[in-house]
Amino acid sequence: MNKTFYKKKKNTREIGYLEFAKYTNGSDNLLNRIWYQPEEIFPVTGTPEVREHAFWVPVDEYFLDIASKLENTKLPQCVNTTCLPRPPKVTIVDKGVSASVFVDNAAYRTFLRSKFNATAVEMESAAIALISHEQNIPFIVIRALSDLAGGGSEISNEADIFGSLAAVNSVDVLVKFVGLLPQYRGSKVQSE
Repeated sequence: MNKTFYKKKKNTREIGYLEFAKYTNGSDNLLNRIWYQPEEIFPVTGTPEVREHAFWVPVDEYFLDIASKLENTKLPQCVNTTCLPRPPKVTIVDKGVSASVFVDNAAYRTFLRSKFNATAVEMESAAIALISHEQNIPFIVIRALSDLAGGGSEISNEADIFGSLAAVNSVDVLVKFVGLLPQYRGSKVQSE
C-alpha cells in the first residue's frame, strides 16, 4: 500500500511519459504520446472550493488487514466447461492502476510495471478510489483478473474466455471478506 499523494498542481509529464512514436513495428507509428497526472479532487475534509491533487490513493489499512487473511482461499479452477491451466489464487497487489482503455499489450504492461510498479491493470477502480477518498469513506478493491494484458493469443481474448470464472471467484472472495467484517447489531459493533 502506498500512502504517497502527488501534490503537483499543474498538468505534468514528470510522473510518467510515454512517446509512442519511439516504438515502431516497421511502419510509421502515427500514435502520439501519453502522460500521467494527478486527479483533481475536492475532499469533504478539505477547504471548500479548494482542490487537491491525488495520484496514488491508498486503500483502508483495516480492510487490507482483513483481506490479507484471504490469501490462502481456495478458488474454483473451472466454471462450466472453462478451466484455468493452473489454480487461481488470492493475491494482495502492491499497486493497482486504472485506465480508461482496455490494456492488451505486453509492452505497455511492462512499461506500467517498470514505471509505476503496477501489479494489476484494470478499468474501473480508480473512480471508486477517488470518490471514497474525496468523501473520506474507507475502501478496498477486490478484483478477479481474467487475463494477462498482452499475454495471450492474438486470436482469442482471455477476458471473454475467463470472464465468467473471474466473476465467480471475485464474488466468492467478496462474500468471504464481508464475512470477516464485524457484525453490526443496533448501534453496537461486535467483534468476531
